[in-house]
Amino acid sequence: MSDDFDLIIRAARVVCGGREVSRAIGVRDGRIAAIEPITAWPGAQAVLELEGDVVVLPGLVDSHVHVCEPGNTEREGFATATKAAAAGGITTLIDMPLDSMPITVDTAALAAKRKAAETQSHIDIGFLGGVIPGGLGELVPLHEAGVVGFKCFLGDSGSPYFPPISPGEMEEALDMLRGLGSPLLIHAESAEAAASIAPARGRKYGDYLASHPRGLENLAIAQIIEAARKTGGHAHVLHLSSSDALPMIATARREQLRVTAETCPHYLTLCAEEIPDGATAFKCAPPIRERANQELLWTGLRDGLLDLIVSDHSPSTVAMKQLDSGDFGTAWGGVSSLQLGLSIVWTAARRRGFSLSDVALWMAQGPARLAGLENKGRIAVGCDADLCVFAPDESFVVDPAHLLHRNPVTPYAGRELMGVVRTTILRGREVDLVQPRGQMLRRGAA
Repeated sequence: MSDDFDLIIRAARVVCGGREVSRAIGVRDGRIAAIEPITAWPGAQAVLELEGDVVVLPGLVDSHVHVCEPGNTEREGFATATKAAAAGGITTLIDMPLDSMPITVDTAALAAKRKAAETQSHIDIGFLGGVIPGGLGELVPLHEAGVVGFKCFLGDSGSPYFPPISPGEMEEALDMLRGLGSPLLIHAESAEAAASIAPARGRKYGDYLASHPRGLENLAIAQIIEAARKTGGHAHVLHLSSSDALPMIATARREQLRVTAETCPHYLTLCAEEIPDGATAFKCAPPIRERANQELLWTGLRDGLLDLIVSDHSPSTVAMKQLDSGDFGTAWGGVSSLQLGLSIVWTAARRRGFSLSDVALWMAQGPARLAGLENKGRIAVGCDADLCVFAPDESFVVDPAHLLHRNPVTPYAGRELMGVVRTTILRGREVDLVQPRGQMLRRGAA
């Protein structure tokens, strides 16, 4: 029987079925074909034997990544983004529809994205379609072309090419997507509330934080919940930073509305009290908030109100971050952490009593479910043999020079993190950072 497998992995610690167990995993044709006790198949030839200092996790799925190619590859491209992702244990990423040129709001733009990605990607990639004013007619063609979901903004996107939609247009989009079985991912900051707030200028982080109060998120999330109630559509709240919104989400869950939510490593580990003035590497929208807010986000994860953790890797050139001037008003808003997410989250999660099974649920299974990728995010028979070999008790200090995304800017520079990715396996083979072999994914494809 062991001769039927292309590879057998024996490990004392495997995150499987929601717990950590010892198992032997048989891989055939890129899929997990069998999971047995660790003593199975003793005569196998192609075997990866793993010691007890590492844990086999499902390959992570990051459903919120801004790749920027084609058109803005000086910020990021598929080659660099997928190398960084693989180095961080990610085997699948979902590309956002803005920050590239053209933006992914029609099938021609989607084709351009796929063409750019298919020969450069070291891991598997799915694509989101964009919803902009006047663009509802493109949703069905994009869905049929295979996007894994759709994204919109309720406030300023930072790009003149990707304007926000109104709450009414969001409702129309949710109604249409309900019939297609596709989610609408929503940047939840209210344009109406933001219109009365002066933009931040200068080096004070407190001024920038004040320009994006929690109320911008809270109002938008209330609008999202009511639209989901009215339409029955699946509304997903992107990068939630305001803990004030968690009771609203709890109410929506009790009423069985189709509302899900994510947060990001930077909201769970960085806090406003520790951000120096002028430190624009920390700028993002919504902003990094106070420590007390952060702890409530962890409670939201514990209570199941936050479904997943994703990077929102939003890269820029060094110049765009305005590191010299430290002006939060003009600096690019985005955190680059694609390669570091697993270690960032594990460092904070273990201190709070969470397990690697929890982390796998948030960073692999949850994002795969959102994207409709049934064969990703789990170690289970029939799933793709996408795996991350992780040393949870090993530490390292973040050196930007060792990061593989295009521009070495990160707010985590100099931080000590726990957990090192030893190996990333895509469909039964170690990811090759020289020869790309990532596949382009479609929602629901087997």
